[in-house]
Amino acid sequence: MHDGVIVKALSGYYYVMPDDAGSEAVQCRARGIFKKKGITPLVGDRVVFGLTENGEGTVDEIKPRTTELIRPPVANVDLAVLAFSLAEPALNVQLLDKFLVHTEKAGLRTVICLTKRDLLPEDGKLESPQQQLNALDDVIALYERIGYPVVVTSANKKEGIDELRSLLAGRISVFSGQSGVGKSSLLNALVPGLTLATNEISSKLGRGKHTTRHVELIPLGGEDGALVADTPGFSQLDFLQMEAEELSSCFVEMKRASAGCKFRGCLHQQEPGCQVLAAVEKGEIAPSRYKHYLVFLQEMKERKRRY
Repeated sequence: MHDGVIVKALSGYYYVMPDDAGSEAVQCRARGIFKKKGITPLVGDRVVFGLTENGEGTVDEIKPRTTELIRPPVANVDLAVLAFSLAEPALNVQLLDKFLVHTEKAGLRTVICLTKRDLLPEDGKLESPQQQLNALDDVIALYERIGYPVVVTSANKKEGIDELRSLLAGRISVFSGQSGVGKSSLLNALVPGLTLATNEISSKLGRGKHTTRHVELIPLGGEDGALVADTPGFSQLDFLQMEAEELSSCFVEMKRASAGCKFRGCLHQQEPGCQVLAAVEKGEIAPSRYKHYLVFLQEMKERKRRY
């Protein structure tokens, strides 16, 4: 028996990278017992596997998971890297906040990676769909004040790549974000010799075509064992796994303020004694973040009415 980690799942096969340094991934099938128990092996799973006579293998045991994501389906992720472009497509901070809600819900540490710095004017002026944050410095200041590391990159000019690589060291990281923001180009810059497919932005739609079709862990190189996942791009997230009362706890700064609210289950709209509203009035919570909280809350209420 051998220990390893599933680095790719495709067409019923699981590709397991053995712990033995220098070994290549082994193509495995999962034992039938997992299907009987309703368990599906995931990319990122630590497993015990055996070798068969034809040089393939079987996954015999899945070790306990520390984290489990549903979308994308990855286990044992230590860090989420949210890649959002500064231009082509324009930075969408409302969508960024929605992604942050989901990484907080999943209990992941998160790094915000702002891509395509080379396409932004030198003065850092943004063309934002919401027109709430007008300059790159404002975006960086807002999210760093909340507590999120922000890395500004340009895959073409190799800017910010070393800084990002240092944050990934020794971790399993998942790269996610809106389609067309350059995740594959970023990974190509991070991993020497990697040639993931990339696509140009559709001028008609203003967004990228999906270039990644499955989840795969890619060794970052070096001796720290870092693995990164390039995941299928997507632009829509729902709140099916969350109740309205949980939403504010996924806004880090609101979670801190809400501890002092007068009423338990406060939704921070117009309740008396609400410390979140007080923090918004004092400028301690950014107007854009609070506005997005209200938008997401309304989405959740409408979803509940539909179902």
